Amino acid sequence: MSEYLAPLKEMRFVMQELAGLDQVVALPGCEEASSDVVDAILEEAARFSREVLSPLNRVGDRDGAKWKDTVVTTSPGFKEAYRQFVDNGWNGLGCDPEFGGQGLPKLLSTAVSEMWKAANHAFSLCPMLTQGAIEALMIAGTDEQKAAYLPNLVSGDWTGTMNLTEPSAGSDLAAVRSRAEPVGDGTYRIFGQKIFITYGEHDMTDNIVHLVLARTPNAPEGVKGISLFVVPKFLLKADGTPGERNDVYCVSIEHKLGIHGSPTAVLAFGDKGGAIGTLVGEENRGLEYMFIMMNAARFNVGLEGLGDAERAYQRAVFYAKERVQGTEVGVRGGPKVPIIKHPDVRRMLLSMRARIEAMRALAYVTAAALDNAHGNPDDVAREKARAFADLLIPVVKGWCTESAIDIASLGVQVHGGMGYIEETGAAQHLRDARITAIYEGTTAIQANDLIGRKIAREKGVTVMAVIADMRSAAAQLDGDLGVIGVRQNAAVDALEKAVSWIVANFSTDPKAAHAGAVPFLYLFGIVAGGWQMGRAAVIARSKIAAGESDPFWAAKLATTRFYADHFLTQASGLAESVISGATGALELADDSF
Repeated sequence: MSEYLAPLKEMRFVMQELAGLDQVVALPGCEEASSDVVDAILEEAARFSREVLSPLNRVGDRDGAKWKDTVVTTSPGFKEAYRQFVDNGWNGLGCDPEFGGQGLPKLLSTAVSEMWKAANHAFSLCPMLTQGAIEALMIAGTDEQKAAYLPNLVSGDWTGTMNLTEPSAGSDLAAVRSRAEPVGDGTYRIFGQKIFITYGEHDMTDNIVHLVLARTPNAPEGVKGISLFVVPKFLLKADGTPGERNDVYCVSIEHKLGIHGSPTAVLAFGDKGGAIGTLVGEENRGLEYMFIMMNAARFNVGLEGLGDAERAYQRAVFYAKERVQGTEVGVRGGPKVPIIKHPDVRRMLLSMRARIEAMRALAYVTAAALDNAHGNPDDVAREKARAFADLLIPVVKGWCTESAIDIASLGVQVHGGMGYIEETGAAQHLRDARITAIYEGTTAIQANDLIGRKIAREKGVTVMAVIADMRSAAAQLDGDLGVIGVRQNAAVDALEKAVSWIVANFSTDPKAAHAGAVPFLYLFGIVAGGWQMGRAAVIARSKIAAGESDPFWAAKLATTRFYADHFLTQASGLAESVISGATGALELADDSF
């Protein structure tokens, strides 16, 4: 069975040529990320992902986390791999140096994170949740909380979780009923149950820092009455080390379709008198703070989709080159050939590859925007980058994960019957990818956020500016790239038409707008991905014209043409679904379903 190999040439190309690595590393605070440093980090991350994490992916799937008497034991090898991960400094790659991090750009940590997720999706979830906890405490934590928790979270010696969901409160967080009773000394006793808590209990670290949504006694109803609390698994002693066990216990873990190596815990708070926690920030602003974690997590789940898709593609290519079956089409009486010679297998592989290239480009460009939103010294540039990143994050999350499910399914199809057999490994990628379109906000939640908060609320200002950039880029697709340019312009027209309809109808006909929200997200993802692919094709053409003979450039032109012919052509139909699709979706009576 093949192991994961990080596509370093492609990653470097996207980072440098499309995401603007040189501009990012010139930002204040990013100066340490020289080209030599970036290359060294990418090479070492590729080695670690290939040699340490990838071999454990199958192990985690087959021998998942186990629960017994409130204790969770992780899959064989995970604990040792996590120790290596921490000792090598990977957990603090993009974190603030004030608390022990390396302060490297989001663009670089994004490429590294893709490797972790592709090599071992289940393992990667633990450091991902810790990063979310770090970001929430950095922005909303007190000085005491930062000093107590951040050094160990940044190093990875402790891990973090986010505790939102309850048995009666899924996506509707207004239904949260966990309660926090003030003790009188600045602490609270937390009572309630949380479900679907990723790495809510495990054996890889000495402490787990839970960030928990709960209501104080006089809190108003709804989301405005939710506060956020730090509730460590072990209370801290005066010297800051773990001491007495807190009243939070894992009462079970879920049995899931995929990501078996990641323990998904049911946590009980307060069954023995109350779990001790401290308030993060101000009372009743918990959901606002939790969204700091969720926004970071949503971007990272988009990277999970990218990682799962890349791994499924690599496995399918490996199999297609090895599996000999049938003769080549049009060669009567010819020899048996590897199935990669068959036109439909090639179509499936290119369908996988072209979308992966578009997904990666869109994610990395968004990561660079996050770097600029955080560190660009120019106020106008910083605000523009923030608006762009806010607009694109639900697209990266929603479109990349939905695409990953289809890509992983195609990976099974390339294998034929053997893809349905567990021993080939193809089925695991499909099972693992399936969760990515659900957790941290379903695709519909991402789409509703996109059309509501990100487009209708500001009357389409940011998205129309992005569309203008798309048109400028498409204008360069001339000459031998003219067919791609025609496809791109038509797709942008379809996107603009759909945006205009949403802006005009969101307030007056909200049900119709929301009925078309997911098709609109698909439309936006496809067109934005094509925008980046077109930019890549222009660069590839210039490299070839300059005499460069690396087949990488010809391949880039081929995948871009395929993407234009097979995906940009879907844009007009999706736009019609956005504009006219509500009638069929809404008119059927409930009893007729």
